[in-house]
Order: sequence, then C-alpha cells, then structure tokens
Amino acid sequence: AQQKRERGKNEAKPAKSQLKQNEMAKTIICSVCRSTFLCTVQKNELVVHAENKHSKAFVDCFQGYVEPPPKKTK
Repeated sequence: AQQKRERGKNEAKPAKSQLKQNEMAKTIICSVCRSTFLCTVQKNELVVHAENKHSKAFVDCFQGYVEPPPKKTK
C-alpha cells in the first residue's frame, strides 16, 4: 500500500483549472451594465436580464448579439 501511495504521488498531474477558459467564453456583454454572459447562454435568459434588470428591450442591451446556429440532430 505504501508503494502504491508513493507511485501515485510521483505520477500526480497538476490540477487543471477551468476558470481561464470560462472567462474567455464570456463573450456576450450587456451594453447597459457591462455584465458578461457565457457564449452558451440562451436568448430567453438575456431577455429576462434586459427586462428585469433594466426595464429595457433585448436589443437595447445586446445590440451585437448574434443568434447561434441551431444544433444538428441525428
């Protein structure tokens, strides 16, 4: 058992953090409050943000928003 622990310690890989990738994926920005959203966020969530937080229309908060292409189904 001791050998197994030592072998595992020697072969241990450094932990990989997802934080940098998550920050880079925040490509949608509200033009009013500058809040960032992940590129995978659905449009209805952005509409809720615009209406509830700013009482504005979707296009007022997210002028550069591009609808992602629909997912392919098999």
